[in-house]
Amino acid sequence: MPVLDEGQIQIHTENIFPIIKKAVYSGHEVFLRELVSNGVDAISKRRMAAMAGDCSEGPEGQISIRIDREAGTLTISDNGIGMTADEVKRYINQVAFSSAEEFLEKYKSEDDAIIGHFGLGFYSSFMVARQVELLTRSAREGAEAVRWTCDGSPRFTLEAAERQEPGTDVILHLLDDEKEYIEPSRIRTLITTYCDFLPVEVQLEGETVNRRQAPWRRSPRELSNDDYIELYRYLYPFQGDPLLWVHLNTDYPYTLQGILYFPKLSGRGDWEKGEIRLYCNQVFVSDSIKEVVPRYLLPLRGVLDSPDIPLNVSRSALQTDRRVRSIGGFVAKKVADRLRELQREEPARYAEIWESLAPFIKIGALEDDKFADQVAELVLFGTTAAAGEGDQPDPIASGERRFTTLAGYRSRLPADHDKRVLYCTDEAGQAGALALWRGQGAEVLLADSLIDTQFIPWLEARHQDLRFQRVDSELDSSLQESEGSLSDADGKDASEKLRDLFRTALGDERVTVQVQALKGDEAPAALILLPEQMRRLNDMGALMDQRLPGLPDHHVLLVNRRHPLVEGLLRLQAGAVITGTGQSPSQELAEDLGRHLYDTARLAVGGLAADQLAGFQQRSCNLMGRLMERGL
Repeated sequence: MPVLDEGQIQIHTENIFPIIKKAVYSGHEVFLRELVSNGVDAISKRRMAAMAGDCSEGPEGQISIRIDREAGTLTISDNGIGMTADEVKRYINQVAFSSAEEFLEKYKSEDDAIIGHFGLGFYSSFMVARQVELLTRSAREGAEAVRWTCDGSPRFTLEAAERQEPGTDVILHLLDDEKEYIEPSRIRTLITTYCDFLPVEVQLEGETVNRRQAPWRRSPRELSNDDYIELYRYLYPFQGDPLLWVHLNTDYPYTLQGILYFPKLSGRGDWEKGEIRLYCNQVFVSDSIKEVVPRYLLPLRGVLDSPDIPLNVSRSALQTDRRVRSIGGFVAKKVADRLRELQREEPARYAEIWESLAPFIKIGALEDDKFADQVAELVLFGTTAAAGEGDQPDPIASGERRFTTLAGYRSRLPADHDKRVLYCTDEAGQAGALALWRGQGAEVLLADSLIDTQFIPWLEARHQDLRFQRVDSELDSSLQESEGSLSDADGKDASEKLRDLFRTALGDERVTVQVQALKGDEAPAALILLPEQMRRLNDMGALMDQRLPGLPDHHVLLVNRRHPLVEGLLRLQAGAVITGTGQSPSQELAEDLGRHLYDTARLAVGGLAADQLAGFQQRSCNLMGRLMERGL
């Protein structure tokens, strides 16, 4: 086929400024960040060029911001390298031709970072200004000052001007609806937000506003604990002090520095957006870095600073790529290393703050296999064991609670139970079963956080040689008396009589009644048992339905026939048989007492719904009244 035409696509410059104003930048206020960053770049360029002998060295770098209310202007000045007329034509008139890239190629340096990459930062000024003036003088020998003026259209003027010292003034003639930027308080806020940690002094009306020092750019050896805490208090005022921190510093395969803090979580952390601040060469970029940091670490606080995290043109959003995922993996590993160091060197301190660390570690293990391997030995559980039991260095006492690792727990298991892990998720709701196991000397892990509903099955999948059993799921022979029981004339022993009594009293085939003689004086009269797999299915169903798990319709009522109250039920039932047949008052009372025992067992595990409590209260009052009438 013949070629009809060829050439270069033409860009209509009339359209570039509306695009910059409406599409490139998400907020108008970032113009100050861009212009100050350009000034810092110019200062860095002058320093680098002076070292090469290409220009005068000049005074210490400084950014100066001045407000003229009468003229309605805002001026951002620097004493950097400045520009010649030819450079203005090259770098200002050609939109998005970044001088930073060309300059770095000429003056390669590992010590000085250039912030700009895209060359659009200067044009962000047109978001707030109806006219922009550029007064600049190059620091190169013999250079003359020039003034560039543009009203936001493709037309500009370039003329000779007067400026005594090298550097650049950017003069913004503010739009009428952007006059908020003529207020000193507004500009001060923007400086502290975006430019607070820039290494160059930023002055507003002659007063230095920014802190200049970025602690994360220093070596950890140069910082004291007070330095870390002071930065945290400055970034997150009125939030208390951090529990611990992780100092990050790497220059291969990417450059990344930062300090991450573990806060003391008083409520739900922000697992969606996060509170870590992202900087690029000490310039604030974003406080939403979910593309960089794994979700399970988002509630951490602090700073990440990297020139290698890919940003969009406006430096206001992240672009996810393989490098970003690699940085996320590096951050997770360093966090795991710091936690492992704390557990090894300060086990008591680690146990003390475990409740705040647990969500990060457990959610991270569930979501990230690599992180799970890194923190496998860091997971603690509350334990009923006394401090210092066994050969392991745990349990570790922290206040009134003791903690252990899974490995420590396994080391204390008796040989005949070395594959079973007993755990409790609610000390109050499972108090009866917990007391029963503890009364026989069994150690129980306390897995009472909400996430443990998912974490326990995950642990079991990783340790397939172990069987995790909740204390109220089932009881083995070690908790039962082996005494015999005599049968009556009907051939039924006490257990069978009690089973019949409770079945009749409940009238619910979904409830399985078991009767056993339990060991220990503290064993309850009755308790609800939930077979492990049935309970897990119920918990998972509740989780998917986003509600709290309740008592499954199918469950086990375990009656302790050694309990005095249950023995009294047997005597009451026996009296009913002797005095007559049918539904005698004694038989009816025995069944009501049996129903009451069942209700109290349900109440202990949260198995009575709100609409059932009134009925329980009424039945209890009626029962007590009848007992008083009988003188019981």
